[in-house]
Amino acid sequence: MCLGERVGSGRSPRPSAGQDCVVGSQKKWPVTLTEADRDELVRVTSTGVHPASMIRRARVLLALDTSVGPVASQEELVVRVGVSGETLRLVAKRFTETGGDVGATIGRKARELPPVPSPVTGEVEARLIALACSQPPAGYARWSLRLLEKHVALVADIPDLDHSTIGRVLKTRLRPHLRKCWTIPPRANAQFAARMEDVLAVYARPHNPGVPVVCMDEKPYQLLAHARDPIPATPGRDRREDSEYVRHGTCSIFCWVEPLAGWRRVQATPRRTRIDWAHHVRRLLTLDYPDAERVVLVMDNLNTHDISSLYEAFDPAVAFALAQRLEIHHTPKHGSWLNIAEIELAALTRQCLDRRIDTLDVLNTELDAWQTAVNANQRQVNWHFTTDDARTKLRHLYPTH
Repeated sequence: MCLGERVGSGRSPRPSAGQDCVVGSQKKWPVTLTEADRDELVRVTSTGVHPASMIRRARVLLALDTSVGPVASQEELVVRVGVSGETLRLVAKRFTETGGDVGATIGRKARELPPVPSPVTGEVEARLIALACSQPPAGYARWSLRLLEKHVALVADIPDLDHSTIGRVLKTRLRPHLRKCWTIPPRANAQFAARMEDVLAVYARPHNPGVPVVCMDEKPYQLLAHARDPIPATPGRDRREDSEYVRHGTCSIFCWVEPLAGWRRVQATPRRTRIDWAHHVRRLLTLDYPDAERVVLVMDNLNTHDISSLYEAFDPAVAFALAQRLEIHHTPKHGSWLNIAEIELAALTRQCLDRRIDTLDVLNTELDAWQTAVNANQRQVNWHFTTDDARTKLRHLYPTH
């Protein structure tokens, strides 16, 4: 039943509004296509990549074409083309207004007014970026978008820009409100380059059980307890724990890794003094590698990581005997990324320590379970970065001649 039809009135059914539109448009704006026009429209609808609106208008013109026979009713056209009766009328009207130009009918209308030129030219963008990279004014830790907006208004040769426009300009280039903490190595530093190549040469050695290469590092760890019991996870709800905690002091976690053998040992101690480091070294030489001729030890430049720590902890004869079995290589300052043990500590933190542990005994129990599981897999470290790579990719670290 069409809209407007009266039931039981004895009158003929009244055509709906959509039918009036189509019938009127066929009489007022008839669509007659040439063979070339039809071929072009068929090509648009069946091949290539075109906007959906262009394809839709092309299908409407093909459906309204009177050159191939009578046009179907409005109901049939709506179902066949998938558009409303109003769209059929508008496309037919546009075809007539363009003088039967198929391309102008299905394409986008030309702008009546030219686009408004953007106030942000290349020069303005460069000056804005330079301002965001400069030091903020006194009393401010960093630039914000609104602070930049105020200062841009004071610069004569930069148009007034609001903070939202400034944000769009800086979005893909600068984020002055953010910062990252980073270990920045010195530029053109001979000592850095020398120690880096020394460590890389050690990593390039083949595996030798008689002279193992071991990396060591340590990290502080806070012993924390829950102030309130956490709520376990349930289907549809994450585990929840209170942000408040109880602090039970700190400790230090020592990590020893033999990359080519897939072996590591981790242990937590209350402190990280010279005495602690010396006892760890003695355990490494007497318990972990008692049959090794010597142990090649790669570590950072912490003040406790020195042969003198052995003499501070043991008798001279014992300290000398231990020192003779050590071949020490220090990573450069601000070059801790060269220490494989630091990479292992990152994995340990992610897999084992990302939670609250309240006592040293519990922590060592968890560390022992982690190292047992990892050592069982004998997961080796395959170091790819070589001296040749360093001289190519990090040439800014080398002095120039």
